[in-house]
Amino acid sequence: MISRLLICLALFSWASVARSAPITFNTALPVAQSEFVAREQLIVNQSGKDPSGLSRDRTTWAAISVLGYGVTSDLALFGVVPYVNRDLTLDMGNGPVNRHASGLGDMKIFGRYTIYKNNFSGGNFRVAPFAGIKLPTGDDNRSDGAGRLPAAVQPGSGSWDPFGGIVMTYQTLAFQIDAEASYQANSTAHGFAAGDVSRLDGSLQYRLWPRTLGSGVPGFLYGVMEANLIHQNRNRIGGVTDPNSGGTRLLLVPGLQYVTRRWIIETSLQIPLIQDLNGVALRNDYIARAGFRFNF
Repeated sequence: MISRLLICLALFSWASVARSAPITFNTALPVAQSEFVAREQLIVNQSGKDPSGLSRDRTTWAAISVLGYGVTSDLALFGVVPYVNRDLTLDMGNGPVNRHASGLGDMKIFGRYTIYKNNFSGGNFRVAPFAGIKLPTGDDNRSDGAGRLPAAVQPGSGSWDPFGGIVMTYQTLAFQIDAEASYQANSTAHGFAAGDVSRLDGSLQYRLWPRTLGSGVPGFLYGVMEANLIHQNRNRIGGVTDPNSGGTRLLLVPGLQYVTRRWIIETSLQIPLIQDLNGVALRNDYIARAGFRFNF
């Protein structure tokens, strides 16, 4: 009994530095006071299921850099900086045409504050609301030989877009459950307004190895299963609603994480289960992610 208690204490001391966490959204677990957490993700978003007959195929590569800082044990501040590369190929009647742009995307800054925490034997539970804003740091006025690029290809949106939500985390020695609800209100820039986005996310991280806890463990391997339910309102162009935009997606996300004392490596694949989109909006094929994070 005493040896098990010592192992649990050692593991939670170890886990206070690096923990398993959701791959596609945030967690309520704290960033230690006066410490930083850095995260880098490479995301490939492929959309090629086109009901419009234009043979549209869109691929986006994004490198997402995140830096978080623990102001107190309850308050953490985050900055998110994306670099994006977007390609859209479509048939405009004279054969396929490629439209492309790359560069710095729109930065996000937000704060997260723990309003409830319960540390119990072998685990903890936390609830933390968050709020922030997306800044128009990306270029939204790119053009090519065919004219101004469509909004789906531009690196930035040109709009100031507030967002917020709440995230909950339940953590034990064997598994962790995270759930999040969020909303982003998108404003108008250059006559275009993307539809507001609301989403519900859930994540289960389950320790696969080692199966038996003990001393001298270099790291933990977790299996991850997540779900993303995302609804986007229709876009508006020049004040007119675009009937071929917006809708609801449900994505299933299997993944793996290897967690050590100071760093985590992770990978996942978001697979569309439901795509109830409006009109001839472009359907998604998959979203692949690979990344790492570390505390310092």
